[in-house]
Amino acid sequence: MDAITVGIGVLVAVVLLFAVAVVFAVSRLFRKVEQGKALIVSKMRKVDVTFTGQVVLPVLHKAEIMDISVKTIEISRTGRDGLICRDNIRADIRISFFVRVNKTVEDVIKVAQAIGTTRASDQATLQELFNAKFSEALKSVGKQMDFTDLYTKREELRFRIIELIGIDLNGYSLEDAAIDYLEQTPLTQLDAGNILDAQGIRKITELTAAENVRTNELRQHEQKEITRQNVDAREAILELERRQADAEIKQKREIETVRAREEAETAK
Repeated sequence: MDAITVGIGVLVAVVLLFAVAVVFAVSRLFRKVEQGKALIVSKMRKVDVTFTGQVVLPVLHKAEIMDISVKTIEISRTGRDGLICRDNIRADIRISFFVRVNKTVEDVIKVAQAIGTTRASDQATLQELFNAKFSEALKSVGKQMDFTDLYTKREELRFRIIELIGIDLNGYSLEDAAIDYLEQTPLTQLDAGNILDAQGIRKITELTAAENVRTNELRQHEQKEITRQNVDAREAILELERRQADAEIKQKREIETVRAREEAETAK
């Protein structure tokens, strides 16, 4: 019995030591994934993607980290490259697009195979990938709106651009967009030899002239209205003064009449 007991004890000890060793090994080999990143583990026959963590075996597995956090792509159009509106007025605009690798196993693998894990969130790579597509969408939407609408309806402009681009971008997703700057391109930066700019210059000149005339009309109307009110006020004051003078004369006559009657009674 003693030998059996000792044997069982040794076996239990060995099992416990083995379990501790396994746990220790697993803890050392476990790769935890930070928020906003994905772990891609290439195995013999398949590729695993995890957003939390996984055991990575040396030699047998190849592990790579991909940054899938939101990145910003800025599109800027100014001066002679300004955005052409429907009325051919140019607009200086700067808009930021927020993109990220879509947080799904399929899309992470697609991006990794297409451009690699390191370049997946590289700013220059993203600018190269999406600059043409985003710029084209911006030009298309801008050409559908007059400048005044473009300026006053920024939320509609943003919505139209996102709708045209779509949210699915070959493994990436468009999270949102923000218009950072939007103003009319100064006339001094336009090319009068460009037919579109020439039309835009004429449109701006016409609108400016009309607004100047309207402003002058409002100023003249204001001046006339002020003068009319002053005249009305002066006439009202003169009328009150006349009534006051009439009342004083009438009162004076009444007093003189009473006094004359009293003097006549006294004399009688």
